[in-house]
Formats: sequence, C-alpha cells, structure tokens
Amino acid sequence: MKRESINRFFVVSLFAIAMGFLETTVVLYLRALYYPNGFDFPLSGFIDPNILGIEWIREFATIVMLVTLAMLAGKKFYDRFAYFLFAFAVWDIFYYIFLKLFLNWPSSIFTWDILFLIPLPWIGPVIAPVICALIMILMAFLLINFQDKGYNVKIRVMEWTLFVIGMLFVLYTWLYDYGRLIIGGGFSEKFFSLANDIEFYNIISSYVPSEYNWSIYTIGVVLAAIGVALFYIRTKKHSKK
Repeated sequence: MKRESINRFFVVSLFAIAMGFLETTVVLYLRALYYPNGFDFPLSGFIDPNILGIEWIREFATIVMLVTLAMLAGKKFYDRFAYFLFAFAVWDIFYYIFLKLFLNWPSSIFTWDILFLIPLPWIGPVIAPVICALIMILMAFLLINFQDKGYNVKIRVMEWTLFVIGMLFVLYTWLYDYGRLIIGGGFSEKFFSLANDIEFYNIISSYVPSEYNWSIYTIGVVLAAIGVALFYIRTKKHSKK
C-alpha cells in the first residue's frame, strides 16, 4: 500500500475515533437524563418526543459526515466507497470501546443494544455490528491496496449482489424485534406519533428481547463475506494476466 494511502487511513481513523467519542458523550447525556438505571432491557424510560426527533436528525447527520469525509479522502468512486466503509466501521468499534471505558457497558459482547433509530430502532447483540465492521474494514483495505498496485478495481454485479443481500439479511435481524412490535401490535398507522403513545410506551417499557436470529444473521454475514472473497480472488487472478 502506498504511503499516501496509509496516511489517509490514519487521518480518517482519527476523524472516526473522534466521532465515536462524540457519539459516546451523547449516550452519556441521554442516559443521565432518561435512563438512570442503564440501557439494559427492559428500557425503563421514554425519550421526550422532541428529543427523539432531534436524535433521528443527529443520526442522519452522522451518515452525512461520514459520506463527506469519504468524498474528501478519495478521488474516485471505489476509494471513496472504501474510506466510507472504513470510517463507518472504526466509528462503530470505538463507540463501544469508549462506552466500555466510561460506563463499563456493555457487560459482554452479547449484550443487547439499540444500534440505530432510523426509521425504527435496530436492536441486536453488540458483537453483531462489530463483526460487520470488521468485514467493512477488510473490504476497505482490499479496495485501496488493489488500486495502489494498479489493478483494475471494479466490483461486479454478482459481488455487489452477494454483499448487499447479505447486509439486508443482517439488517432484517436488527429490525425484526421492533418491527414485530409495531406491525404485530397494530401501531403501523400511528408510526409517526408512537413517541406519544402510552400503550406503545407500556409495551416497550416491559419488552425484553430473548433470542437473536443468529441463523439469518450468519447467512447474511457469509453471503457478504463470499462477495468480498469473490472480489479478492477475481481481482488478484486478473492482475496476473
């Protein structure tokens, strides 16, 4: 890998780590205000609807920040894509590292967490997004390393398909629990006012996720990993011609 690329990875890492720290401080404040007993399920507390709306916007803003960082760090589509994957993954991993340092939470890698809020809460064991983050880091390094070596870097349709479908399988496991509560409980029509719905509040306040769908998650991770592996093998093979 070229020295220039190593330097860019270093700078992107600093930015992503700083983002992880900022994300952690937001969680610290939210916990102090709304969840003094902690974030373990059942969640004994309910965020003010106005604050929840701001949280949605804040989470969207973090994605915008990562995209713009990638656009500044990279010159072409694939290196921008690589830096986005890398920044996202480092941000996510260090978010949990800082939570452990400041709150001694999570208690284990299998502790359930609220991973994201858009368009509805994503929940799953902490280890689940961390595994995905590691795959994203690997893909980022492969893309940049191949480009630095002058290889013809292009992700083909089959590789994209496996990667995207795999991530959709993973996403399904994160959205399933709250999706079932909202759709199965007949709250779909009240979706945009659920933060004010007392009945939904009572359900959430007593809800404890019991089983994570590791089967679907594993299928998703394997499909994504196969997509990455096919990209690596094909690019490496064609570079020797």
